[in-house]
Amino acid sequence: MKYNPHKYQNYATDFILKHPVSAVFLEMGLGKSIITLTAIFELCMDSFLVRKVLVIAPLRVARDTWPEEIEKWDHLKGLSYSVAVGSEKNRINALMKRATVYIINRENVDWLVNKSGIPFDFDMVVIDELSSFKSYGAKRFKSLLKVRPKAKRIVGLTGTPSSNGLMDLWAEFRILDLGQRLGRYITHYRNTFFCPDKRNAQMIFSYKPLPGAEEKIYKQISDITISMKSCDYLKMPECVINKVFAFLDDKEWSIYSDFRDDMVAKLGDDEIDAANAAVLSGKLLQMANGAVYDEENRTHHIHNRKLDILEDLIEGANGKPVLIAYWYKHDFERINKRFNVRQIKTSKDIKDWNEGKIPIAVIHPASAGHGLNLQKGGSTLIWFGLTWSLELYSQTNARLYRQGQKDMVVIHHIITKGTIDEDVMKALIRKENSQASLIKAVKAKLEVV
Repeated sequence: MKYNPHKYQNYATDFILKHPVSAVFLEMGLGKSIITLTAIFELCMDSFLVRKVLVIAPLRVARDTWPEEIEKWDHLKGLSYSVAVGSEKNRINALMKRATVYIINRENVDWLVNKSGIPFDFDMVVIDELSSFKSYGAKRFKSLLKVRPKAKRIVGLTGTPSSNGLMDLWAEFRILDLGQRLGRYITHYRNTFFCPDKRNAQMIFSYKPLPGAEEKIYKQISDITISMKSCDYLKMPECVINKVFAFLDDKEWSIYSDFRDDMVAKLGDDEIDAANAAVLSGKLLQMANGAVYDEENRTHHIHNRKLDILEDLIEGANGKPVLIAYWYKHDFERINKRFNVRQIKTSKDIKDWNEGKIPIAVIHPASAGHGLNLQKGGSTLIWFGLTWSLELYSQTNARLYRQGQKDMVVIHHIITKGTIDEDVMKALIRKENSQASLIKAVKAKLEVV
């Protein structure tokens, strides 16, 4: 296929070419893979500035999306690649194969650096979903940081750079520029730009930015960072965000509120308790959805309020395909028991959905996150259960709301009134506002095409 890039795509490719270290924050649907591959082809095949490239991506994206993009475009002919996923034997064989671009899933970065026995001799690294390196305590972060000086070029790609706040940025930029802009140590970054927020005696649970800290952080990273939003550069379909409330009866509300207040609930002959606030939060989310696990992982049913609303929403779709996002296994089990659904898990599932063969599909946000194009199969998404993760929330929405979607996208949120569901929605909005500020601050200086 012939590549006819938009103006913004040429701009982003040139930015990567001109900046050996670059952070490219592209919203879903803007084509970050082809933008980056075009730059890789120029560096490897035309200017010969790069010999060997490592692409690190989520598993499905590494296995399917990057190879498909290389094969798809005429101007990338001659760019050889090898996909190092699967068994250890398959990975080693793939890494020993002669190629220009080597693609590996992020879960195997520690294996590649510390256990494979294969020298890390890549002179360019591309991290697809830079946000997956936001945890400085993770093995993948420590391993890649150890060999980072060996790569003379690095590109960090993501649409959600600060999904949980500005604290995420330190690890991401530590990997990119080795600490030049935000410091080499998290303590220095934290002390410079943040102050304690929630705390208990000597224990600090969270931090908040100091006055003016956001602007200073954005200024520090702006020379190597660009950002673009889909709505600025693409003709996107209309997107309607809808909240549909479920209401508990007195008995159901009593179970929920007693558990929230006392951290223990009596369900028949069994008791459910929460050891700490984190467990409490998870179990309250489960209860809002209609069921809860006990310590032995047995499911206890509480209500069908969300299932009833889900039935109304499916009926209201008038035969149009519906995609349902669930969080807990018991959510899926109860949905599957009431409706004839099919889970989106394999390449065949994706193909059948996009061909309109699946009337009601279900998907877990953790597996829907990156690289899935589902816009051809439907335009209605229903959040049965919510997630605190802005990254997973945004990425799941973007499976339908993206370039190529021909219909108005409707995203329903089933929210149990008065429960933790409402807190999650508020938190997602707050995080989204914070991230929007970052993206605006480092926005590409490019006229809208």
